[in-house]
Amino acid sequence: MTEAKKPRLPNKFEACIPIIVLLGLMICNYLLDWGQDPHIPVLLAACAACFVGKFCGQNFKSMLAAGIDSISQSMEAFLILLFVGCLVGSFEWCGTIPALVFYGLKLLTPVIFLPAVCLLCAIVGLSLGSAYTVSATLGIAFMTIGQTMGINPALIAGAILSGACTGDKFSPLSDSTNLAAASAQTGLFDHVRAMTMTTFPAFILALIGFTAVAIFGEAGEYDPTMVNGLADAIEGNFKYMSPVLLLPILVIILVAVMKMPAVPGVLLVSAVGCVFAVLFQGASFNDCITMVHYGYTAETGNELADTLLNRGGMDSMLWTINVALIAIGFGGIYSQIGAVESLLGRFIRRVHTPFQMVLTTILTAMFCIATMCDQYLGLIVPAAMYKEKYDDLGLSRNLLSRSMEDGGTLWSPMIPWSSCGAYHSSMLGVSTLSYIPFCFTNILNPIISIVTTAWGGNILYADGTFTNFFGKLKKGSPAAAPEEAHETAMENLAELRKNGTYKSLE
Repeated sequence: MTEAKKPRLPNKFEACIPIIVLLGLMICNYLLDWGQDPHIPVLLAACAACFVGKFCGQNFKSMLAAGIDSISQSMEAFLILLFVGCLVGSFEWCGTIPALVFYGLKLLTPVIFLPAVCLLCAIVGLSLGSAYTVSATLGIAFMTIGQTMGINPALIAGAILSGACTGDKFSPLSDSTNLAAASAQTGLFDHVRAMTMTTFPAFILALIGFTAVAIFGEAGEYDPTMVNGLADAIEGNFKYMSPVLLLPILVIILVAVMKMPAVPGVLLVSAVGCVFAVLFQGASFNDCITMVHYGYTAETGNELADTLLNRGGMDSMLWTINVALIAIGFGGIYSQIGAVESLLGRFIRRVHTPFQMVLTTILTAMFCIATMCDQYLGLIVPAAMYKEKYDDLGLSRNLLSRSMEDGGTLWSPMIPWSSCGAYHSSMLGVSTLSYIPFCFTNILNPIISIVTTAWGGNILYADGTFTNFFGKLKKGSPAAAPEEAHETAMENLAELRKNGTYKSLE
């Protein structure tokens, strides 16, 4: 009886074939203006990985099982994404998101235009969970208003993206934030909490920078026509417009503070939005079903207002869920055939410190976005490659997810040929290369992450301990992680502290 062929690791060329397929298709998509989404290129890359695995002695059953297992581990994240769609739909219908924009527009004055734009875009980005929507609504309005004041368009675009990307990154409604947490297999709010250590200081410095420009730059004349038109269109579309409609946002904060699990937390906030829609906008029970399934629709006669209001619902999240499902499955197959070990095994084995690990993760995320042209792949690929290494070093999984976003989400608008960079450039009417120098938050965030980690700061360990900005070890709560992975990380952390590699709490 002939023995079954024993699987072997692919050589470096074989391991590169799936990446070459993916990279080639994405580059052709950009250069030839195919206008295709990343779903099919990723699926074809997964097929290429299966063929490479088969050639190296793997069987299709084990590769399929690896892909399915990878997807199943992220199933909670897919549910969260669906329910986030429900939440956005209910918040649009009840008037919470429109009220944020309506009252935020009242803050604009010529003297503080740039910092106000940055701050308002961050607030609305936090409430929407989408830098794309902020760019397509407030971004367009602010570009027009700012240019009537004689402000450099590239500077306005930088303020818009600095705020919008920060809000998107912190929002529990954001698809990229949920995807990062899911890919690293950590808790959503654990991930958001970790990002405050690096992104919040970057955002504060950005606000200071824009304030300095506003103070020392020349102020132009203010034309309120577009702002008033947008505000009037929003107010006229709702039966009731009052600061009371902002109360559901406090429920989001309460859910985060109480560390409620993400699924029931998002469902609770969605229900609050539905109740507010019934009480203040006269919605029926049937309307509530419609809003959580299909989202909110409006025809105000104002194009910007319509773009802002027509969104939400479970259906709106299916695009993101589909690409995440395919990409995470691809990551599982790619890991199963040993391609990651073949390509990076020797390099990863040379990574022995938290600083080296964080630096490697950030650079990998940047590389993935620059080569694969998609921010989602910039989150998924580093997670598949490095999550076990974080366990080996006794580090927390939310340090992985934070590093992925530090190098991925915030840098994607600054890659001219990426889908994200092309989108924002088109919406704002400014070339990517022109606005890059003024994306203060996006530039500073990875720098702060790398520099503070180099001196021992902002490091999160598996047992919940962490070092603050200045490197002092503090006690905290462990972040969510798969049980087996957490046990492995805890054992490794104990050993590393025992031999003096890491310091212990006094």
